Amino acid sequence: MPIEVIDYLSADAPERFVKSLHNTGFGVLVNHPIKQELVDSIYKNWLAFFLSEEKHNFAYDVEKQDGYFSPDVSETAKGHEKKDIKEYFHVYPWGRIPTTLKDEILNYYRLTSELAAQLLDWVEQYSPKEIAQHYSEPLSNMIKDTPNTLLRVLHYPPITGDEEPGAIRAAAHEDINLLTILPAANEAGLQVKAKTGEWLDIPADFGNLIINIGDMLQEVSQGYFPSTSHRVINPTGKNSGNSRISLPLFLHPRSEVVLSERYTQHSYLQERLRELGVKS
Repeated sequence: MPIEVIDYLSADAPERFVKSLHNTGFGVLVNHPIKQELVDSIYKNWLAFFLSEEKHNFAYDVEKQDGYFSPDVSETAKGHEKKDIKEYFHVYPWGRIPTTLKDEILNYYRLTSELAAQLLDWVEQYSPKEIAQHYSEPLSNMIKDTPNTLLRVLHYPPITGDEEPGAIRAAAHEDINLLTILPAANEAGLQVKAKTGEWLDIPADFGNLIINIGDMLQEVSQGYFPSTSHRVINPTGKNSGNSRISLPLFLHPRSEVVLSERYTQHSYLQERLRELGVKS
């Protein structure tokens, strides 16, 4: 199950991208509009934030789910018992954001959200008619004026050897949302589970843009677009002492959007947050 790297500027990029999503749950783009200089700056600035004590002034809000999540309250992946080795910050335009980081991160949020809308148009354009007929509204319209799209700034700290046995940076999981937009992290480690059960490294050269399907798009498409298990494994050797910064944008519809006969966005999200243990 090779994951193709697709030139965003090529004429057949939309069709190849959607085919890759259907076949693997992932697509990887190069020559995309998100400037690497911006991503690199965000990585550096937020690493400094995570290494400071200021982060504790932004402890997350249980109801709103914005702010800083410490390793003690970090997620436990569905079906797992050990917490992931990570800390993270939830960025929403309406949420709390450190003043010195706000303009840059919200600019990134806007740019990636605009690109995400285009990618959803690609998905709809190349969805089979028998699948697209079940979409309750155009896919890109589902995210129009949504307050729910989440930008998560993730910090995976260096591995010290004192971690709980069996814990890894991010245990195998599927994302909740429609699409996830992820610039390649500053360190390797992201893997996807192939249909054979084998774990494969995602092409993650610095500058690649990695997109994967979430459970909501799987629900909307009646399984045509698969939400594929992925994980972040622990580094070994000299890389163990390196922090890893990651910047996934989780594309969420408006709360009232109908995903299927079973779920709206709101009902699906609440169910999953309870399963993850970050909401009671």
